[in-house]
Amino acid sequence: MFDQLRFDYLSCYGHLHLHTPHLDRLAAKGVRFSHCYVQSPICGASRMSFYTGRYVHSHGAAWNNFPLKVGEITLGDHLRKCGMDAWLIGKTHMRVDDEGLDRLGISRDSIIGARVSECGFDVFERDDGLWGQGPAGSYDNKRSPYNEYLKSKGYNAENPWLHNANAALDDNGDIASGWFMHNADKAANIREEDSETPWLTGRAIDFITEMDKRGGGPWLCHLSYIKPHWPYIVPAPYHNMYGPDDILPVVRSKNEKVNPHPVCEAFMNNRTGRTFARKEVREKVIPAYMGLIKQCDDQMGRLFAFLEQSGRMDDTVVVVTSDHGDYLGDHWLGEKGLFHDPSVRVPLIIYDPSSRADGTRGKTCDALVESIDLAATFVDMAGGEVADHILEGRTLLPFLEGKMPENWREFAVSEYDYSATPEAKELGVDVNQARLFMLVDREWKFVFADGGFRPMLFDLRNDPNELRDLGGDPTSAKIIEMFLERLSRWARRPSQRTTQSKAELLASRNSRPEDVGIFIGVFDEEDVRSVENNDNADK
Repeated sequence: MFDQLRFDYLSCYGHLHLHTPHLDRLAAKGVRFSHCYVQSPICGASRMSFYTGRYVHSHGAAWNNFPLKVGEITLGDHLRKCGMDAWLIGKTHMRVDDEGLDRLGISRDSIIGARVSECGFDVFERDDGLWGQGPAGSYDNKRSPYNEYLKSKGYNAENPWLHNANAALDDNGDIASGWFMHNADKAANIREEDSETPWLTGRAIDFITEMDKRGGGPWLCHLSYIKPHWPYIVPAPYHNMYGPDDILPVVRSKNEKVNPHPVCEAFMNNRTGRTFARKEVREKVIPAYMGLIKQCDDQMGRLFAFLEQSGRMDDTVVVVTSDHGDYLGDHWLGEKGLFHDPSVRVPLIIYDPSSRADGTRGKTCDALVESIDLAATFVDMAGGEVADHILEGRTLLPFLEGKMPENWREFAVSEYDYSATPEAKELGVDVNQARLFMLVDREWKFVFADGGFRPMLFDLRNDPNELRDLGGDPTSAKIIEMFLERLSRWARRPSQRTTQSKAELLASRNSRPEDVGIFIGVFDEEDVRSVENNDNADK
């Protein structure tokens, strides 16, 4: 998983100037999914959906630093039932439910406590990769293995993540912070081999080597990269591989600012939106963003070469995806958060070395796929039964085998709870109503905005770049009504009924209380005999 990687910034997804041969080669050996949507365009909420296989509406960790509540069953829990370990290398953006652990008396040092604290994973190396420091202290107060690694390599700054990996040197030899985007064209103040992406690749190679030495059972490794997420700064030689001529044309229209949706307008007018509206910002940032991605692809080449040399490429499924995208100025927006494709649609490549996937190698699948489908897919691959009363995604294994699953979804869903943002304050929206729900099918993208706002609607066939919002157009009433019905149907699913499977509920229909000595609604013995006679007649 790469952090903040747009779906269209790989050459196998059509980028004209950014060539990613290693990921392209993986796609040529596997299946590339063209319409994969994350369940939230915000880091923490999206990742918690990946890790639970459940919608944000179900797990409740709706924004960054919202704890995933104790009791949520995770991918690691499902896989361990199948005899497979689940390990983490890199980032999760998980915040621990300390109150829940304390209420249940679970020690963080216990196996259960450690796994609950890490989204269900056993940790080989965790580093969330945001070690900013300001007047109020540090953004993240946990231990930074990456900073420890840099200090062992001779970087002497108090915070080498801040002063080396994510900063440059100006002409006078002074620190030029990567937080300031006007420095994005400078080379990061670090040896390339010591920067974040090579470091995590090295740790993945260390992990696989150690697992091979142990000779244990099968494993899943969540290799979670920190880049190409901001700060937008990259070491040489990647810092100047691309320039303004390599930037794709910005996708936006002046009409988007004419009577825009109030929520969209608030995000257009925030600092990030205003900054990325400037041409000079895009010309500084996007080449650096492309350089970060190029470095990621080169590190995939390094990892794939190790897998091939060690023989692991023949028995290891490799999945490449992202937790969300990056607007980069498209639609007058920066960062992520709303539901245009640059934000909510992500790359998904699955390479399965088994013979069952031989017929689909190099194929593109355009089915509507959700990020929560991966948890169900991995359980299916591990030989387990997909607990569909808990896991809300669906296995993608049929697509890898060249089959079309029955009754595939009509639409994909994503959510954004912006209740903790300055935009919600500016709009005066109650914290319980600052919520957006996106539903997308092959023809339309619909966004329900709670809080008394009108919906947003885009005609994807006639307006694939999503430049004209039809949510306030009276002629769209029937389409909006259809999506409201879909949203209502989706919201009524029994998502919290996780302790009883469908099979158990069906079996309960045939149970008889009197068989265990409980007589309900019985007047005399004849009532019991008549029920028994009817049962015998049915048999």
